[in-house]
Amino acid sequence: MPEEPCQCSDCQRFYKEHDRLIREFPTFKQQQELNWASIQSFRTLCIKVTHELQSELSQRESNKDISPEQKHISDIEITEALDELESVNAYLYSIEALMERILDTKISNNIESKFKEIANELAPDPLNIDRLILNRLFHQTPDSPDKKNIN
Repeated sequence: MPEEPCQCSDCQRFYKEHDRLIREFPTFKQQQELNWASIQSFRTLCIKVTHELQSELSQRESNKDISPEQKHISDIEITEALDELESVNAYLYSIEALMERILDTKISNNIESKFKEIANELAPDPLNIDRLILNRLFHQTPDSPDKKNIN
């Protein structure tokens, strides 16, 4: 018997996002492009924050007269973050190198159709009227697993 998916708010948010990405990008090519863009945007943001933190740290070192009130982030916190971001950027660069291999993969239109078919099975449209009716019926059932029958 399969294990029930976690019902915590973080997992529920992940499941919704997961399904949305499958629905909105149901082909192999779309997934390639989505993942490439995601990695690139993450790298861009991490690199920009790294540069900003490095700049702030060097300004502080050259201007020792900065009062503690002006330092809403401590030097130690910046240094630790820079170390972590350096690692993250290295990991993202490695992922980018692997993604380049995935981007070289081409598949036929027939296989792309299979991707779309499977995407509809994996992540059906939550606003589909049949699914809405089933969800409403399920949530009205008093013994459903997500109902707490505490008296």
